[in-house]
Amino acid sequence: QVQLVESGGGSVQAGDSLRLSCTGSGRTFSPVAMGWFSQAPGKERKFVAAISWTGGGTIYGDSVKGRFAISKDSAKNTVYLQMNSLKPEDTAVYYCAVSGRWGHTKLDAYDSWGQGTQVTVSS
Repeated sequence: QVQLVESGGGSVQAGDSLRLSCTGSGRTFSPVAMGWFSQAPGKERKFVAAISWTGGGTIYGDSVKGRFAISKDSAKNTVYLQMNSLKPEDTAVYYCAVSGRWGHTKLDAYDSWGQGTQVTVSS
């Protein structure tokens, strides 16, 4: 069983930055990839970014390209999401997830999920 714990969310002004963290644990924690998704109130959960756990390759959703950066520290079982130039439309609960496959942006490619961390961006 895999446990994922996110942290780093908060309330900021437009243009500010935040860094989210997600640490994985459990006997079966052995990801091929880890991803971040966001879910705004009343909307579907959507892909933000993913990183290959072995090769370090990254992919991003169109709305965050050039503003967000995903990275990892394999020794700490932790993935990060550096969020720069935040916009009010980035307001959402952010979830990290683990996948046994690389290169996927669909929710059903991810097997385990964290509880989420709230990010609120005011104008």
